[in-house]
Amino acid sequence: MASINDFKLVNLKSKKFFNLLKSETKINETKIDEIHQLRFGFYPYILDSICGVKDISDILEFITDTEFNLQVLKNRKFEDQGIDAVYIDNEEKIINLFNFKFRAKYNSDQKQKINETIISIKFINALINEDTTHLDGKIKKYAKEIISKLNSNDIWKMKLYIVSNEALEINKNDANLQQLEKMYDLEIIPFGLPKINELLSIRPEPINTELIISDDAIMSYSENSMSSSKSYIIRLSLSEVIRITSNNNDIRNEYNIENISMLANVDLEYNILFDNVRGFVQKSKYNNNIERTLKEESSKFFMYNNGLTIIAKIIKADPINANKRVKIKLEDFQVLNGGQTLRTIHNFNSQDKDYINNFLSKSEVLVRIFTANDEYINKIAEYTNSQNSISSVDLKSLSKEQIELEQFLDEHNIIYARKTGDTGLSNDKVYTHKISMEKYGQILYSLKGFPEKATNQKKQIFDKYYNDIFGENNLDINESPVNITNYFKIKNTYTDSKYSQSDQKIFYILYLKTLLSETSISDLIIILETTIKKFSTDKEISDARKLIQIKFKQFLDAEIKQNIQQNLGEK
Repeated sequence: MASINDFKLVNLKSKKFFNLLKSETKINETKIDEIHQLRFGFYPYILDSICGVKDISDILEFITDTEFNLQVLKNRKFEDQGIDAVYIDNEEKIINLFNFKFRAKYNSDQKQKINETIISIKFINALINEDTTHLDGKIKKYAKEIISKLNSNDIWKMKLYIVSNEALEINKNDANLQQLEKMYDLEIIPFGLPKINELLSIRPEPINTELIISDDAIMSYSENSMSSSKSYIIRLSLSEVIRITSNNNDIRNEYNIENISMLANVDLEYNILFDNVRGFVQKSKYNNNIERTLKEESSKFFMYNNGLTIIAKIIKADPINANKRVKIKLEDFQVLNGGQTLRTIHNFNSQDKDYINNFLSKSEVLVRIFTANDEYINKIAEYTNSQNSISSVDLKSLSKEQIELEQFLDEHNIIYARKTGDTGLSNDKVYTHKISMEKYGQILYSLKGFPEKATNQKKQIFDKYYNDIFGENNLDINESPVNITNYFKIKNTYTDSKYSQSDQKIFYILYLKTLLSETSISDLIIILETTIKKFSTDKEISDARKLIQIKFKQFLDAEIKQNIQQNLGEK
């Protein structure tokens, strides 16, 4: 159940995102009342968290809400057709549609209304009927793109998120929702305050638990015989996993529960996943496999699953019952790896009150428990998460140099977003900019002389080229505030110019600045735009395609070299 404090935390996050909007746009804060400031900040906050897109400039492109585009982006007015944002995930082939409702006041009895879903259906109808004649602005552009994808040979899935800061979510199993899902081949996802609460990345209060393990189900480990710090590998039933990770503090510490049926009603303590490397992947094939194993081969779950990795600030282990059992107390613990498994287990438990006895009590899982300082915690998280299903960017977010960048840039009032939903290390500080790890990697790669590769080889920046960019001998952390400030200066100058703006162009201007340091940003933009027009290919291609070609980069270098030589000759 969401509380008024959850409501206040969402307002706090929304206000911080509105403040970040001010640095990205020419918004006139004095003309927007407090409620609208919170509402307009609510949009990017939720989109950042759900879509995993950390840069405000990218998120702004997704928002189709009429008022937001009019007041924040200064676009001309167009009807949004009940769809406030569109995010097309080309990798997963998912079309994500969003309907937002922001409430000014908290009401514990307020529930999402099905009418919000019905309002959005008129846009879905336009897609199904392939009729965009009545649409305008951004929403028309997205409608055409979606229709094109639905008509392609690829299999696309559509999801409609009904998002609000209301305390109660509409029932996912509502007959009207299910009928709409079936009619439009659409997944409808209610997303109210309870789910938003899972996204809040404010450091939780320490979470503790106690458990008792049979002597034959535990193995201790220490780095050497002199070490007082011990780690443990244990075999734990899934009913015990449910208990120690539940959101009921009394149950977490009640290690001798005789009637485990009471565990059928507990939910996951989501703060236990604060340090987890990634969020939950909804409807993932891996989640389906976990649930299928639990039902069909519960006794074999131990063999099929990689298990959980837990870290704790303090681990106390004491032998009891004539050394036949061990009592373990974990203080301030977190689940670093296995978050997807843990969420799926809890979700499975919530589906039927008999599952805790019939399946979960008969399944076991391997659990590693470590006590370590922050440096080793980050390495443990990275190495135990080295699976194909986790991106190299997510893994590198735990690296020492990335955490140092986050802390250093925080001192310069810049949010360095390593994870989705990041709003800075301080709740009281006013930040000037927010930039993602990925974007900063692209900036650094461009500054090293590869602006043509910064966009289409984005993943390789955190894989193949990572050490060349972020390695100890290659990264100068002192230059990071200037690099990021220059990125936003170029972005704003481009916005004020007569030329169309793109990140790819900004990466080129950053590169040109390394060659022509005395030249103004405005003049560098003219040089780049002139060169784009001069560069010709055998086939007619767009400017965006030109910018990712090595031949264009070589052509630009030759033009710059020639201009420098001419200037020297004139002198």
